[in-house]
Parts: sequence; structure tokens; C-alpha cells
Amino acid sequence: MPTPSAPGAEARTALTAGIGCYLIWGFVPLAFQLMGRMGISPWEIVAHRTIWAVPVALAFVLAARQSRQVLSVLRNARVMGWLALSAALIGGNWLLYIWAVNSGRVLETSLGYYINPLLAMAAGALIFGERIDRFGALAIGLAAIGVVIQTVALGHLPVVSLVLALTFCGYAIVRKRVAADAQTGLLVECLLLAGPSLVYAIWLQGSGAGNFGAGVSATAWLLACGPLTATPLMLFAWAARRIPLSFMGFLQFMGPTIGFGIGLSQGEAFTPVRAVSFVFIWAGAAVFAWGAWRRSRAVTAS
Repeated sequence: MPTPSAPGAEARTALTAGIGCYLIWGFVPLAFQLMGRMGISPWEIVAHRTIWAVPVALAFVLAARQSRQVLSVLRNARVMGWLALSAALIGGNWLLYIWAVNSGRVLETSLGYYINPLLAMAAGALIFGERIDRFGALAIGLAAIGVVIQTVALGHLPVVSLVLALTFCGYAIVRKRVAADAQTGLLVECLLLAGPSLVYAIWLQGSGAGNFGAGVSATAWLLACGPLTATPLMLFAWAARRIPLSFMGFLQFMGPTIGFGIGLSQGEAFTPVRAVSFVFIWAGAAVFAWGAWRRSRAVTAS
């Protein structure tokens, strides 16, 4: 494994931040499942997730001294249009993910996030003209075989997995085109989603079906949705600038691996055919990580 490129204490802090964000993303299904058992619907969770992410994202913007950038973005109609699209993609991703983990489909979400980096590699080649080396082509091929076998195992396309991968990949593509830092972009996206979310939450409370204020535990968990949303995104953005991309390539498979373990421990169906599909996905992920490590070593050597 490569060692972080930043020297000394900052490298160790960046590594801790990278591990921290993927640990949160890996174990967050347990929080959503707990809220589901309290009777909180995926729609209500997403609504409060966006509402309470706003003050957390604002705090990150103020800490990074990006207030002027936020104002500049708010005045730019073109950038706002792109961020509205990215907000819609990530909002849809959140809703589907929460519904899936609360419907006993954690293994399908895990498959989706194993596929995502390989799909992003393919999108980079098709949209941005990035070159795919033989390791990348092999990784994509193995993942494609895994999806086909998963289709056979389920008796239908793994729609949840594919939509999760496509929406998150689409989100990454849009954000790559937007001239805004991670903190600024996240705040604006949360603001765009918070408007309709606030209307929905108020309507829900008025109809007597809302869980906010209904009990200490439910209220506390809904408030926690904000930090659970914004904190790992900020940790990721901070770490990605300070440690090699190849190292982040290794770390990004922590989340779906933890999710896989959660799904398996909760007794989700895992037939031999489905196991074979995951073997191909894992092989593709391993080839992806190996290729990223080789590219990092080549850049370092030069």
C-alpha cells in the first residue's frame, strides 16, 4: 500500500479523516434502520436530512471562509442550474438508499456502491476522454459479469444497485463540471433541497403524522441526520486533497464492505449464485485498486 503523500501529522490526520468518512457511510444504515423501526418513513428521514444538514454545511463554509464564494454561486444562474441537477440526483440517491436499507436490501445497496467507482471510470472515459488502461478495462469487465450473474440470481435486473450507482455517478459528473468547492456546493445543494423538505416536514407535523417532537429518541435521531449527512462529505473532501488517489481507492471499498457484512448478519438471502456475482464484483474492485496503486507508483517514480 502507498503511504500518504502529505508529510507528518497532516498525513496521519488526512488518513484518519478518510477512514472516518467511510466508517460513517458504512455503518449509517444501522441508524436509518433504527429510525425506520420508530415508524419514521424514508421521505421524512430525507426531509430532515436536508433540513438539518444546512446549519452543519453552513458551519463548514464559515470555517473555510467561503462566504463570498457562496454569494457568487447564488448569483450565477448557470452554476445554480448545475447544482439544482446535482441536488436532485443526490436527493434521489438518498431516498432510494434509505428505502432499500429499511426494506431488507442492504446487500443490493452494497453491490451498488461496489459498482460505482467502476462506473465512474467508464463515465470518465466516455464523457471526459480519460484513458482506461488494461486494469480499468478488466475491472469494468469483471463488474459487468457480476451484474449479469446478479441478474440471474435475482431473476431480474438489480435495479436498486444500478440506480444507486448511476445517480451517485451522475452526481459526481455534475459536481466535476461545477465551479464550486465541496463546502460551497454542499451548502447550496442542501439549501435547494431544504425548501421543499421544510414544506413537507411542516405538512407532516400539521397532519399529526410527523415524528419530530413526538419523542426524545425520534427527535434526536432526526436532528442527527444533519451531521450524519454533512460530516462524512466534508471529511472525504478534506482527505482527498491530502492523500494519494490510489489510497482513497482502497478506502472507498470500506463502506460497501461494511454494508455487505450488515446485510449478511441480518439474514438477507445470499444464494450460491449471488455469492459468485459478488466474487466477480470484488475481483473488479481489487483490479481497480491495484491499477490505481500502480498509477500512483508510476507518478511518484517520475
